[in-house]
Amino acid sequence: QVQLVQSGGGLVQAGGSLKLSCAASGRTFRAMGWFRQGPGKEREFVAAWSGGSLSYADSVKGRFTISRDNAKNTVYLQMNSLKPEDTAVYYCAARNWDLELIASAYDYWGQGTQVTVSS
Repeated sequence: QVQLVQSGGGLVQAGGSLKLSCAASGRTFRAMGWFRQGPGKEREFVAAWSGGSLSYADSVKGRFTISRDNAKNTVYLQMNSLKPEDTAVYYCAARNWDLELIASAYDYWGQGTQVTVSS
């Protein structure tokens, strides 16, 4: 059974840092990434990794870093210089092809984790 299990997240003050983890079980994936969904908003792309290729949303470039540990089948999202507008539920996602920037292209999803940034 394929599962993506997320950990991390929580409450942090603006300017602080958090790290999210997403451990995949059941199979390996070519692309893994992160999306987020703020209150009343659509789910939006944050970052993704595929075969050494990286992509970031403009809103997080220079602040967030995605990394992957293939031995652990785990993807991470290091979030620095957090802003109140980063507040959202963050979702890990995975697919069997190269990375994409749209949520509907991903087949597997983590359970979601809340990130709240206070001003």
